[in-house]
Amino acid sequence: MSIPPTPPTPTTPPIPMSTARRLWTYATLCSAGLLAACASMPPPTEQMAVSTAALTSANAAGAGQWAPMELRSAQDKLDRARLAMNDKNYEQALWLAQDAQVQAQLAEKKAGAGKAGKAADELREASRVLSEELRRKTP
Repeated sequence: MSIPPTPPTPTTPPIPMSTARRLWTYATLCSAGLLAACASMPPPTEQMAVSTAALTSANAAGAGQWAPMELRSAQDKLDRARLAMNDKNYEQALWLAQDAQVQAQLAEKKAGAGKAGKAADELREASRVLSEELRRKTP
């Protein structure tokens, strides 16, 4: 019995050096382009302005009295966003500014709810006093 011959193994021809260089250059340029695209985020100045306005509005709505924790959180996040802007960490600045805006809006809504609750309590008390007066005057 004879052993059949082993089939020849296909070999891949070597890539010419010029093609390998072109591929390497292309891959390097693509990587650099992607890094540049990620790093070229513009400063979130518009979001910073919106967040600052939301904080001002929350203060004007009385959030200092009705939602002090949320207002403090919003101010802290806006301060941290400003520091991130100074460090040119625009992505972090954007996230912090957006979070500050949400916290300020929450504080403003809580202030409105607190004021509405107080007004409702005052109306209930006025109604109770009026009902008591009417009962006294009825023979």
